[in-house]
Amino acid sequence: MGFARTCSVALVGVEGVVVEVQADLEPGVAAFTLVGLPDKSLTESRDRVRAAVVNSGGEWPQKKLTVGLSPASVPKGGSGFDLAVACAVLGASERIDPRVLCDIVMIGELGLDGRVRPVRGVLPAVLAAADAGYEQVVVPECAAAEASLVPGISVLGVRSLRQLIAVLADEPVPEEDPDQHGRPDPLLAGLRMPGTGASTGMHGMGATPYEQGHDLADVVGQLSARAGVEVAAAGGHHLFLQGPPGAGKTMLAERLPAILPRLSRGESLEVTAVHSVAGLLPPGKPLVDVAPYCAPHHSATMQALVGGGQGVARPGAVSLAHRGVLFLDETPEFGSRVLDALRQPLESGHVVIARSAGVVRFPARFLMVLAANPCPCGRFSERGSACECPPSAIRRYQARLSGPLLDRVDLRVEVDQVTRSQLTGAAARGESTETVADRVRAARERAAARLAGTPWRTNSEVPGRELRNRWHAAPGAMDDAERGLERGVLTARGLDRVLRVAWTVADLVGHDRPDAGDVGLALQLRTGVPRGVPMAIGARA
Repeated sequence: MGFARTCSVALVGVEGVVVEVQADLEPGVAAFTLVGLPDKSLTESRDRVRAAVVNSGGEWPQKKLTVGLSPASVPKGGSGFDLAVACAVLGASERIDPRVLCDIVMIGELGLDGRVRPVRGVLPAVLAAADAGYEQVVVPECAAAEASLVPGISVLGVRSLRQLIAVLADEPVPEEDPDQHGRPDPLLAGLRMPGTGASTGMHGMGATPYEQGHDLADVVGQLSARAGVEVAAAGGHHLFLQGPPGAGKTMLAERLPAILPRLSRGESLEVTAVHSVAGLLPPGKPLVDVAPYCAPHHSATMQALVGGGQGVARPGAVSLAHRGVLFLDETPEFGSRVLDALRQPLESGHVVIARSAGVVRFPARFLMVLAANPCPCGRFSERGSACECPPSAIRRYQARLSGPLLDRVDLRVEVDQVTRSQLTGAAARGESTETVADRVRAARERAAARLAGTPWRTNSEVPGRELRNRWHAAPGAMDDAERGLERGVLTARGLDRVLRVAWTVADLVGHDRPDAGDVGLALQLRTGVPRGVPMAIGARA
């Protein structure tokens, strides 16, 4: 009779629960029983572990073997328990000293030849182990850099079960040739960087941490749209761009992440944890420290957008865009139910997915950019155009964006068709990404200083009640906005959002509080109605 135990981690969303893996050997007919609420992939670990142990030079015990996963009430899934199960069995058969295994957390899948393969969610699993007081973890060698991001944890990266047995038994460690298990999943080959062409990645969406490769100076003209992008970045405001095809809506959205401030250490760990669970961490870069950019195709399902799927719920596009930008191009082409599902994460900053096995919660605090044509053909304009769409078709097309969703968007900007003189004239080119990013960073610092001691970090997060009671605009500055409320042009929520945007404009231009000009620009960006306010923020700063 033999007994041994070690530990692994079960992931519920991006949160981990430390699981004790116990192995018990008793005399009797040889059998292998796995208990503790395992799913199908975990149940199959019995065959993987047996083959891995035998092919690693170990002897499989010919006794009644029971492996228990505790706490038994927590659903457990995936192949990340293989390593812990194998070591617990070897400890129970006394191939490894059971006392060595007690305080080690093991995460990794085993191949039939004993190779240790990578699994998703290593970072959140190691974070859970650290929170539970563990100081030693064993992970696949290719995931060691990701696990090492957690402070206070000793990480051992191994290539094979043979190597781990040798380390734990204090024997010479055999050499193992590196293999290709650290390469990205072939299913992710469709992921793209913004501006590199169309693609279909997981669930039909492109999602990747953004890296600077495009300059805002590439955008010709579009003073109003450039101002909207800058204000959106400075205050975290959602943005709606409407205009004909080829006017630059996608170019502006792709350049927005580059003007956002770099992620703090805590934000980087949050974003990296989500991308780790989704299996989307770039090879050789375990920490995501820049704002992610996610652009799902308009054919994406609700599960692809907000999370879910068969079996264990996976993060969707809104979570992959956490602390970054979610760009919905051709927004009216998305399903109405899919778009309305965005309303809850827009308000709360997270997604809750309820299943029979439990509730999963993913973070989803993102900056949303919507882009749409004015009509199905894209050529409609109130100033005259070649549009041949009937009025009923235009109304149906524009009605696909519900009022409750648009009311949560602070900035609504008309993107005009670029003229020949703008395209050929050097004077039409605007400020560079670097210049705008410096101004955005300074505005964020002003907002952070003003909001110090509160639970909010950007102007878009401050409730309207607090804005009206604690941070007032200059006397008379809100008169036009309040008249808009009386005429029904603005809702009460819309008036609060105008005040939020006005504070962001004031932060960008260096004002202590919003004046009439700042509120006028905020009104123009909210309603799209020209008010004779200079749009170039750089000239006003």
